[in-house]
Amino acid sequence: MSRRHTRAVLAAAATFVLALSGCAGWGGGPGGGGPNSINILMVNNPQMIDLQRLTADNFTRQTGIDVNFTVLPENDVRDKISQEFSSQAGQYDVASLSNFEIPIYAKSEWIAPLDDYVAADQQFDQADILAPMTQSLTADDGKLYGEPFYGESSFLMYRKDVLESAGVQMPAKPTWQQVADIAARVDNKQPGMRGICLRGQPGWGQIFAPLTTVVNTFGGTWFEQDWTPKVNGPEFTEATKFYVDLVRTHGENGAPQAGFTECLNNLIQGNVAMWYDATSAAGSLEADDSPVKGKIGYAPAPVVKTDSSGWLYAWSWSIQQASTKKDNAWKFISWASSKQYEELVGQQVGWSSVPAGKRASTYENQDYLGVASSFAEPTRAAIESADPRNPGVQPRPAIGIQFVDIPEFTDLGTQASQYVSSAIAGQMSVDEALDRGQRLAEDVAERYQSRQEG
Repeated sequence: MSRRHTRAVLAAAATFVLALSGCAGWGGGPGGGGPNSINILMVNNPQMIDLQRLTADNFTRQTGIDVNFTVLPENDVRDKISQEFSSQAGQYDVASLSNFEIPIYAKSEWIAPLDDYVAADQQFDQADILAPMTQSLTADDGKLYGEPFYGESSFLMYRKDVLESAGVQMPAKPTWQQVADIAARVDNKQPGMRGICLRGQPGWGQIFAPLTTVVNTFGGTWFEQDWTPKVNGPEFTEATKFYVDLVRTHGENGAPQAGFTECLNNLIQGNVAMWYDATSAAGSLEADDSPVKGKIGYAPAPVVKTDSSGWLYAWSWSIQQASTKKDNAWKFISWASSKQYEELVGQQVGWSSVPAGKRASTYENQDYLGVASSFAEPTRAAIESADPRNPGVQPRPAIGIQFVDIPEFTDLGTQASQYVSSAIAGQMSVDEALDRGQRLAEDVAERYQSRQEG
């Protein structure tokens, strides 16, 4: 079992045990409510479990602040945070939110602005946070509402040895047409190896994570600035047909069911020569027990009409507006997202486990670069080139690269993704899929256009 898989299993097991225990701060509800304690609701990702284990002996020992954690799987924690913060019950002081939720929650006044805390805490060094991360966690009112714990963008991963044996050189800044040409040249050059893996699994965070970046760089958009829906517009259609044709012609077996995990396994197992997806995948590809360690090249997200096209995602910390312990909550956030915490993880857990993707200084740390040299610079460059407020060729009505940052997008994107996945499976045409998606988008647009007119 790989280190990544081992840690994921341990994280899941720890969450299961904590949920059963019912002890204060471990499981389904917050623990003690003393004046020098805070309650935190967070996702059960491996890096978060590391944080949980390191808190008492480090943060609490340094500050005297007890931390009670409630740790849940991603879907469950999103539901619980939504219920808790929308009701402003004040049970939890801090929650792990992504850059999708934070601008929405800020607009609803469910979370507190952090600007005053940042200004008073010079040791935190906000300038060291990668600019796109800060931008994605800043609401329309210009205030900062979250601090990243770790983040990612997207890039193209490819087998250097396979391309070389086929006489192919990856361009320094590939276009999507060049990628399609390379996929055709290396497809089946080795037994059982397809040209490329692209997500086809339904879900707004599955197929539409990469596909929306393709739409952006082809010149398309879900909505124009005045909320005119463009899902079946010519650029959106061209991009989707390109994506569907590429994965159907040179993509992985079982593409309509393939998500992040399936594509990761395909590249590790030698079933595909290329993969466009999250920068966070590189750690698994370069793990000590990975059969492709040292064989992978990393190129920027392919483009057509834009200079860059990588997405942006970050698990981050926010303070509930109803919290009566905001000062202590900030002290925890400042510690958990600090340079010092990264050093602590590197020394006590291992540098491959550092929650990276948020600070420029991480990519100058020689200890980190010792385990991440092959992908550190491509990752940093991908994140720094992401522009969450201007990801395409036209102005947008809401922030977001691989998503539209409105509450309705989760349903819109998920339903539309089912149609596109069906097109990959050959069950309907791309035109039919996007016409159905357009009708869904029109329903959403109607609400926002009426608000503007009102």
